[in-house]
Amino acid sequence: MKAEGQSALSSCCAESTSPGSPTNGDLPATRPGSPVRVAVIGSGGGAMAAALKAAELGAQVTLVEHGVIGGTCVNIGCVPSKILVRAAHVAHLRRSSPFDLGLSATAPIVRRPLLLRQQRARVNELRHAKYENILAENASITVVHGTAVFRDAASLSVALADGGEQLVHFDRCVIATGASPAVPPISGLRETPYWNSTDALASDDIPPRLAVIGSSAVAVELAQAFARLGSQVAILARSTLLFREDPILGEELTAAFRAEGIDVRTQTEVHQASFHDGLFRLETDAGFVEAEQLLVATGRTPNTTGLGLERLGLVPDTRGAIVVDDQMRTSTPNVYAVGDCTTQPQFVYVAAAAGTRAAVNLMGGQRTLDLSSMPAVIFTDPQVATVGISEEEARLRGVETDSRTLSLEHVPRALVNFETRGAIKLVAEAGTGRLLGVQAISSEAGEIIQTAALAIRARMTVNDLADQLFPYLTMVEGLKLAAQTFTKDVSQLSCCAG
Repeated sequence: MKAEGQSALSSCCAESTSPGSPTNGDLPATRPGSPVRVAVIGSGGGAMAAALKAAELGAQVTLVEHGVIGGTCVNIGCVPSKILVRAAHVAHLRRSSPFDLGLSATAPIVRRPLLLRQQRARVNELRHAKYENILAENASITVVHGTAVFRDAASLSVALADGGEQLVHFDRCVIATGASPAVPPISGLRETPYWNSTDALASDDIPPRLAVIGSSAVAVELAQAFARLGSQVAILARSTLLFREDPILGEELTAAFRAEGIDVRTQTEVHQASFHDGLFRLETDAGFVEAEQLLVATGRTPNTTGLGLERLGLVPDTRGAIVVDDQMRTSTPNVYAVGDCTTQPQFVYVAAAAGTRAAVNLMGGQRTLDLSSMPAVIFTDPQVATVGISEEEARLRGVETDSRTLSLEHVPRALVNFETRGAIKLVAEAGTGRLLGVQAISSEAGEIIQTAALAIRARMTVNDLADQLFPYLTMVEGLKLAAQTFTKDVSQLSCCAG
């Protein structure tokens, strides 16, 4: 399936960049007259971007994958989770909406096995079209199915999936092995049949009661989805929801969840887990919680164990992540790393951008990855989106700020949607007014945040933003209104006030 305006030779999230002026730097010399041999370990967004770009630049690429082609995002992450979230959103609107006064509501019958069949069909379609078929049609890329281990800084030993061993010699290598769900050190947990995110997305069951351990993106997205599909959900957060973000985001999301009947228990740590007779029993510092199913979503651990990194002299950080610089270089000159297995943020679009740049650089270029205006979205309802830095991050950097928070009751689109829960917060540099960060929780916050990212990248001030033309009755107009609050009382402005 080729999206309109997208090349059939472009994988999901892949970027296309120009190589710039090639320089060899400190890379080892390749064989004279032969194409550069590039090994890529993994086949997710970062790996695909690296492999395609390296092949485009003339390299002979060997891509090694030990599991299903496509990595986390298309198979067990972004794609299936957003399908589930969307289905749950539709179920929620059929059951209850702001327009129930004039539109009759009907509780839906949820047939999870059929939803799962639809989900798997779309995942398979995307994997075939954007990963497997592209690899099969590229003569410069050879796919090897197996588990790779470094023998040294110039070769891999691959235990083939169908038996035997294959040596892969390379001039340059890109590690893109992704990450796996983390397992918190809770007594008894490993002895229970708990779900991780992969299990939850693959299940054809909607449990009567679901306990969720975790408080960040995956935890809150799946918690709300299962609640809307019929589970009685309790979220057990050791701190608060979205505790790494500006407090207003977690507070607003907690209020929205509780309004839907989701039991959000903050400052609640689980000490013991057990499973007997089809029932999970969790001992917390605030009493016991029982549920038919348990979802553990407490982050992801880089997949770096067993790669033989010690043979390269590479030492991961305390999380097991490979340390890279802004050119995706590791401490071994001819070895690069991208995506969730590194110290970079764990987003597929970051991995893809890093993969493209790593390929350019391993071919002699000097491309960097600037993450200062990286947007992030959590697909709850309301959505949570951020870009730039928060007030607290600015304070830690010694930057004095001036901030404003706009309630959605001042955004015309939110008013006509009858969805005024949430807020938009702008963080500006004191004195100059330069926009430093935006935090938003609203309907369609994910569609709003890219405009904020471009404004930050362009070094716009809040006055610049307030002076822009925004189409009336759009959620993104909230950015303009939030910017206007630095100099005006927006409650006293007429609709469309410039």
